[in-house]
Amino acid sequence: MSRVAADGYESPVEVINPAGRGRVVLVCEHASSLVPPHLNGLGLPRAEIERHIGWDIGALGLALECSRLLDAPLVYARYSRLVLDVNRPVDAPDSIVESSEDTQIPGNRRLDSAERELRQRAIYAPFHAALASVVAARSATDADLAVINIHSFTPVYRGVARPWQVGVLSDTDRRLADGLLRELGFEAGLVVGDNQPYSPRDRVYHTLERHAQSQGLLSAMIEIRNDGLGSSADQHAWAQRLCRALRAALALVQRHPVQQPSGAR
Repeated sequence: MSRVAADGYESPVEVINPAGRGRVVLVCEHASSLVPPHLNGLGLPRAEIERHIGWDIGALGLALECSRLLDAPLVYARYSRLVLDVNRPVDAPDSIVESSEDTQIPGNRRLDSAERELRQRAIYAPFHAALASVVAARSATDADLAVINIHSFTPVYRGVARPWQVGVLSDTDRRLADGLLRELGFEAGLVVGDNQPYSPRDRVYHTLERHAQSQGLLSAMIEIRNDGLGSSADQHAWAQRLCRALRAALALVQRHPVQQPSGAR
């Protein structure tokens, strides 16, 4: 039995369509509300874990459909972000949270260093190793590869309504994000957020910085309001919309590559 399985954190990462030849690698860090049995639901009722605090509702279904439409590899985490959030540095205060929104997480209170290190070794490390392997294999044959994160967000947060139906997040390299914002902006009635409802200031760009931006690869995070992802039909419709916009945005980047400074090699 593998060490991960022996420690109770079996199969923390799933890779779908690893041989996909599309120009995109998809990532879904908050795909699942699963908690390993030995953690006893982190001391929470199951209904609490099934809320947005436990996972990004509808995001995995959307990502799977995008993977199919784009022939893209998809890497997703199989455990709830309440166990460990793979989209945070391991030393970040919200890597393993003791509370989320207004909910206390009893199973994360007063964790000792051994348990924290175990979760990091058993969940964070294999997730990022798997993603690094997929990105390396694809970027070796496609220098214009893009890494895209798929997330969802709630219509209301701490009593404040969020008007955006979709948000496009980016950091210092905005090439792909600007194209996506342009393409999505053509759709009448669609409210699109630029670095809304989150931004890199909220520490949500960790995965993309580590595996894409720092390597000069195109990247963007897509956030869909989860009241638009309630059914497989909704997820299919959003996947069609996003894939159209993404193909057009990638074509724009190809026609207008980043300009190198004078004298650069």
